[in-house]
Amino acid sequence: MAATPIKQEYRLQNLSCASCAAKFEKNVKAIPEVQDAQVNFGASKITVIGAISVDQIEEAGAFDGIKVTQSAAKALENTTPFYRKKENVLAGISLLFVILGYLFVGINGESNPLPIAMFIIAILVGGVGIFKIGFRNLIRFEFDMKTLMTIAIIGAAIIGEWEEAAVVVFLFAVSEALEAYSMDKARQSIRQLMDIAPPTAIIKRAHGEHFHELELPTEDIEIGDILIVKPGQKIAMDGIVISGLSAVNQAAITGESIPVNKTINDEVFAGTLNEEGALEVRVTKRVEDTTIAKIIHLVEEAQAEKAPSQQFVDRFAKYYTPAIMIIAFLVAVIPPLLVGDWQHWIYQGLAVLVVGCPCALVVSTPVAIVTAIGNAARQGVLIKGGVHLEQLGHIEAVAFDKTGTLTKGQPAVTDIVTTENWSEDYVLQLVAAVEKQSQHPLAKAILNRLHDQKLSELIPTDFQSVTGKGAYATVDNQIIYVGSMKWATSLTSVDQNIESQVKNLQEQGKTVVAAVSNNQLIGLIAIADQLRRESKDVLNKLNALKVKHMVMLTGDAEPTAQAIATSLKMTDVRAGLLPEEKLMAIKDLRTQFGAVAMVGDGVNDAPALATANVGIAMGGAGTDAALETADIALMGDDLTKLPYTIGLSRKTLRIIKENIIFALVLKLIALLLVIPGWLTLWIAIFADMGATLLVVFNSLRLIRAKK
Repeated sequence: MAATPIKQEYRLQNLSCASCAAKFEKNVKAIPEVQDAQVNFGASKITVIGAISVDQIEEAGAFDGIKVTQSAAKALENTTPFYRKKENVLAGISLLFVILGYLFVGINGESNPLPIAMFIIAILVGGVGIFKIGFRNLIRFEFDMKTLMTIAIIGAAIIGEWEEAAVVVFLFAVSEALEAYSMDKARQSIRQLMDIAPPTAIIKRAHGEHFHELELPTEDIEIGDILIVKPGQKIAMDGIVISGLSAVNQAAITGESIPVNKTINDEVFAGTLNEEGALEVRVTKRVEDTTIAKIIHLVEEAQAEKAPSQQFVDRFAKYYTPAIMIIAFLVAVIPPLLVGDWQHWIYQGLAVLVVGCPCALVVSTPVAIVTAIGNAARQGVLIKGGVHLEQLGHIEAVAFDKTGTLTKGQPAVTDIVTTENWSEDYVLQLVAAVEKQSQHPLAKAILNRLHDQKLSELIPTDFQSVTGKGAYATVDNQIIYVGSMKWATSLTSVDQNIESQVKNLQEQGKTVVAAVSNNQLIGLIAIADQLRRESKDVLNKLNALKVKHMVMLTGDAEPTAQAIATSLKMTDVRAGLLPEEKLMAIKDLRTQFGAVAMVGDGVNDAPALATANVGIAMGGAGTDAALETADIALMGDDLTKLPYTIGLSRKTLRIIKENIIFALVLKLIALLLVIPGWLTLWIAIFADMGATLLVVFNSLRLIRAKK
């Protein structure tokens, strides 16, 4: 019977580009012991089937300086600051010599050896990495972006356009640095997610007839162990409460805006925050199977699906560059064999090669994208790369998380209902006096309302908390009971009119707090997460932009979600969703509409953000993990920037298409001049530089794009 192949996951450091990832995967697959290998470029991981050592994998990635660690290893890597990376330092030095070159041109003229020397140094310093791969690819007849750049620089050097060559080398070095930076930032999302759950926990294990408490790494905790969780601590493992009662903030996992009361037999999740009481939790899952571990896995898988595809120019270069080289060779050789005049036709062939210099094509996309990204940054929108900007232009549907995205994410008092002769202000003062002893978010909402109305605080005495029900205290010479409606009905009788009002408030997704004094219900306070003022206007603007579909995805209960959706006139609402269900909803939307954007702010949104064609995070209140996982962040928590960003992306797409058409049409016209033999180097230079200037000026129109 054949042995089951060994499957191992490894994390990678220094994986710089998508083409490098493909080459690395090919090298690993070529190792005899390997049955299969798959690189996840987005998550910077490789999965290998076969008995293989870390040294063998690193040898396969030596061409790109790739370092390998076991997937389970805690210490992942020591990241190098952006400004200290070798390629970025070289790009900075290259820019310095470009500036010196232009200064000397102004002093000594273009033909002087000094400025030319400055430009040559800039080319050599900034382009050393390009040339190594470019020349090697030329020898092997492999044509990628670096081959294209090498040909462009050779073409510019042949006709003495040292300035152009130096600037193109610098621009390409900057684009490479930005790509590496954006990928590093994206990969930090995994590390942020890993840090949510604590690495160690205190557990209680039986030792003979006694129990002993000990602190263990989460990897060593077994199913059935008893977890001790103190107030203010994060819960380290998924499990079931076997002792204690507390409010647990589950926002990191479920997205719920209000902490959930947990008591015996309730489920709790790793990474959630125990706010009040002490809990004992029986562990039900190993660390690799917890909900947060699943979220990490989902994000990594989604990033694998979103590995950057080659840009249009990369793909086009495979055919364009060799085609131009062949055409140039044929123009230089075939006509003189038929009609003579070798000097004229070699000159024509050289002119064809110059016309083929793809400088305009090279800058057509990055100039537009860099301009748009810069404009967006000034407007408070962080876009993590051109691929995300382009993708947003194709969006047909937008999915919104509710809490913290369409709503403020903070509970607030919405209604105060009183009975008989009790005034709203006095009931609020009485309830606030009891609640001021509590740190619960509902209590904070009541106290905030008291302060907003500039009412004085009453002094409570003899405060007592009643587990699972509420609290009471003596306030203004009377005992005031504050808690759930169920508790209130056990203390006093409630007429049908009040019960009807309570039911109506709960159907609107509001939490109702009841107040009782001297065996009489004196009032109700309704609390709910508040809708953002701008949400309705944002949805209207998205409709005007002809976004086909908008949907709310939330972990909150159906009544709460429906109440918000009704006020926004949203017809597609999916409530009570866990992170995996949000991810599946995004996949369904992609099947139905094609390109989908997801707007969210919580860790629970991270898998959905990563699975959507474009993940958009609310930058101000958004958790670090969601922010790092997302492709676009709306800084300052400003949802009104969403329509602006979609409009900007569509304009950018249109300009990129115009740039490519301009560049190709001008070159085609110049190439047609070969037929009558009219093509000269001056016309070739004009076609090349004219196309380059045209696409640059066209791209700069994006500077004027306004909110």
